Amino acid sequence: MKVVKHPRLATAATFATAVLGATALSALPTTAFAWEPTKSVEFVVPAGTGGGADQMARMIQGVIQKNNLMKQPIVVVNKSGGAGAEGFLDIKGSKGEEHKIIITLSNLFTTPLATGVPFSYKDMTPVAMLALDNFVLWVNTASPYQSAKEFIDAVKTAGPNKYKMGGTGSKQEDQIITVGIDATAGTKFTYIPYKGGGDVAAQLVGNHVNSSVNNPIEAVSQWRAGALRPLCVFDDERIPLKEPIAGTQSWNDIPTCKESGLDVTYTMLRGIMMPAGVSKDVVDYYVDLFQKVRETPEWKDFMEKGAFNTTFMTGDDYTKWLASADEQHRKLMTDAGLAKK
Repeated sequence: MKVVKHPRLATAATFATAVLGATALSALPTTAFAWEPTKSVEFVVPAGTGGGADQMARMIQGVIQKNNLMKQPIVVVNKSGGAGAEGFLDIKGSKGEEHKIIITLSNLFTTPLATGVPFSYKDMTPVAMLALDNFVLWVNTASPYQSAKEFIDAVKTAGPNKYKMGGTGSKQEDQIITVGIDATAGTKFTYIPYKGGGDVAAQLVGNHVNSSVNNPIEAVSQWRAGALRPLCVFDDERIPLKEPIAGTQSWNDIPTCKESGLDVTYTMLRGIMMPAGVSKDVVDYYVDLFQKVRETPEWKDFMEKGAFNTTFMTGDDYTKWLASADEQHRKLMTDAGLAKK
């Protein structure tokens, strides 16, 4: 059986339930830096509005401003053209620019493979891995399916291309997972690409597609509202969060897809990069900034509500992880027939 695997260096971490109060935040030590921003920092999102990357970037922007973590403003700019190539090429072309950062997801690896656009993670400076994001198989609550097995059996019975899977972009992580499902379960979905995870969730609520593999944060509000139903999570273990999210259900109540007989796993990077050619002093400043972001109650709450794996990496560990992830995606994309020849 084909198993879609994303490289990971840690299992899902236990999320903190206690929040850090304002007093604790104000007690954070003040660090003197060799470099600090002297003008606005542009925070590039290589994806559309409403999706997981956009939500995380705007939440970070709000946390930084609310807690006065940076003297200069930070401005979120969406550059989603060409499956995120617009944003990555902007960073690649901004060598030495100290006032520009980018939030990264799997399109850091998939877009150059799928399109042939000339960029690579090697064209940028790694700053920090903030988290790993899960994927969940979702259906509309009006559908009769209560488990992943029921749904996959129905897709197989219906025959090729009768069921539509909505996903973010073409030849990216959502389509990789869909191809993995097809290869593992013997199904054949019609994959329908949309601009971002917010659009995907709206299309599923409107019954324009039959299912999606959205990240938790991209569909949690629709789950809470009773419009969408989660069937399984594409991770090795259940999400460890047991607080009720939708009625009496918690993230931990969602079985892994493997538990449901669908042996497909995949998690996605949520990290920060910046242009090449910047000094260590600049990188150290941003690493410290994101460490402070992670200590805020807003970040902890966001991690919990979005059911993230809270793995954090910087320096050589992060660089090695990126190299491994790049290699894994090259194999996945080639095996799935999604890489440009």
